[in-house]
Amino acid sequence: MFLPVISELEPIARAAGEAIMAIYHQPFAVEYKADESPLTAADKGAHEVIVQALARLTPAIPVLSEESDAETMQARLGWSRYWLVDPLDGTKEFISRNGEFTVNIALIDDGRPVWGLVYAPVPDRLWYGGKGLGAWRIDGGRTVAIKTRPHADGQAWRVVGSRNHLSQATLDYLARFGDIARGEIELVSMGSSLKFCIIAEGGAELYPRLAPTCEWDTGAAQAVLEGAGGSVTRLDGSALEYNKPDILNPWFVARA
Repeated sequence: MFLPVISELEPIARAAGEAIMAIYHQPFAVEYKADESPLTAADKGAHEVIVQALARLTPAIPVLSEESDAETMQARLGWSRYWLVDPLDGTKEFISRNGEFTVNIALIDDGRPVWGLVYAPVPDRLWYGGKGLGAWRIDGGRTVAIKTRPHADGQAWRVVGSRNHLSQATLDYLARFGDIARGEIELVSMGSSLKFCIIAEGGAELYPRLAPTCEWDTGAAQAVLEGAGGSVTRLDGSALEYNKPDILNPWFVARA
């Protein structure tokens, strides 16, 4: 099975990051899609960079991006292996300029993310890996292996959650792990796929997502987390599937 080489994918992610940052530091307009999600020139620019670069690198492997057209969205249903891209995950974070947004590139094979890369342009930090392959972080020019750190009995649960989507359903789900008011759960709010990466490198143990996401929001980060020893499953413990007729994910939980 084909697997990406980080030396070939890292420059693509960084080029997309440069396209994003070129917009980040200047005034920009915000459009809204049919589903009311925001769209900026940074989303579009990063999309073009990644799609064109992947087409040159692996012309036989198709690409599905959040910004792909309707024709591509329909064609994907016949694909067994493809690149799954979120060129700017966390557009709301980008608009608020808090730095918590990422570039996500995943390789999907037979409905599963087998390799993924997550790049955060503001801190200039990159994570990559895949289940059975391991996971790594590139930071400050250094590449280090990362591993999850499962919850220890007697310790507070460290839980990451969305800054924009901490729903009542999520709070109800967390109640089975402890009481927030008593300090049995430590909540850390974080945007985009960075939540998975925090768990992958041992900074938290749990990320329940009981609010809408799409497959491109999770594919790359799921691969990184699984490479680091963690898991991402539906609430009933079954696998999170990809390339479904409906691109929306069911509710899921990511664990160390």
